Amino acid sequence: MSSMSRKRNAGPDWAREEDGDWAATVELTLVLRHHAPAGLADEVLAEAHEIVGDAGRPALEVLGDPVAYARAVAAERIGETRRARLDVHGMTSGERIVAALLSIGFVGLVLCLIDWVQDGLWADVTPSAVAGVAAVVLAVVCAAVAFVAGTAGRSRVMWGFAAGAVAAMAGGAALAVALPEERLLRVPVPVLALGCAAVMAAAVALPAARVDRWFDAPPPAGDDEAWLTRLGQLLRGRHAMRAAEARGHVREARQHLAAAPAGERAEDAFGDVEVYALRLAEGPAAKTRLARRRLYGTGAVTLLFAALLADDLATGTYDSPFWPTLHAALVVFLLWSCWTEWRRIRATDRPR
Repeated sequence: MSSMSRKRNAGPDWAREEDGDWAATVELTLVLRHHAPAGLADEVLAEAHEIVGDAGRPALEVLGDPVAYARAVAAERIGETRRARLDVHGMTSGERIVAALLSIGFVGLVLCLIDWVQDGLWADVTPSAVAGVAAVVLAVVCAAVAFVAGTAGRSRVMWGFAAGAVAAMAGGAALAVALPEERLLRVPVPVLALGCAAVMAAAVALPAARVDRWFDAPPPAGDDEAWLTRLGQLLRGRHAMRAAEARGHVREARQHLAAAPAGERAEDAFGDVEVYALRLAEGPAAKTRLARRRLYGTGAVTLLFAALLADDLATGTYDSPFWPTLHAALVVFLLWSCWTEWRRIRATDRPR
């Protein structure tokens, strides 16, 4: 266990096994619970290693409980500016785009491997299949960008890419029906799998910070109406606040500005719009909003797989029971996840 902890940390060489476990807990808590920026955990653990070494006593005695220590470090060293850029899941817009592209590439890779096992090494390429696959990929990418734009509070971008996803699916379906199904060529499935792996590699190389700047562009300086609009978008999208609550906060800010001395701008009264939105959104209700957003997302995915299962059972065109069984298992698992999230929301909303 001690050697595993030291490998995980890949930093200080802790003399005691319990110190290595303490350091691993601090690192995981900082990264997973407090969404620490890159390098902060290594810096904190290097400082803790020096303090523990000088004291000559276990880290638990010198620095206390690892979870509490990580919480104190996060409060002191992860500023509002950093936290204000994170959504309820602890990710920036750029990180979400990277994660979406990684997921697309990974799912494609898995589907290639399944096709290889079921149908052999070679895959037939037809005009109809090319149109269908291209439409699905384009629609999924558009849907991913729409989702990220929604969490970033960019409603116009969200609806634009959502419309693009629908158009891609409709156009792809029409082309798949109209184009012939005669074989153009045969391609080894591993080549297709390498293409999916290339998508994953490109996602890792994507500069997330540059994507953040595109999604998180601030409102024009001195434009109070744009500042207030952006506040509402951030509360609704990034912080998953209900529409009525978000409108209430925007209305209060507008009333404050109306009563303020002439010439006072929103930036002067409230500061940076992202930081102000974070201050309004922080608190016990944040966990409920996160659970509610997870419930909505899981519910949408459940409906998708339920539709696929219904299609399997209605058409009966599958060659093996693999896909219907997979879809049925996923529907059961997702329904259980929806039930769990719903119970969590009820538990947090219940008066105490």
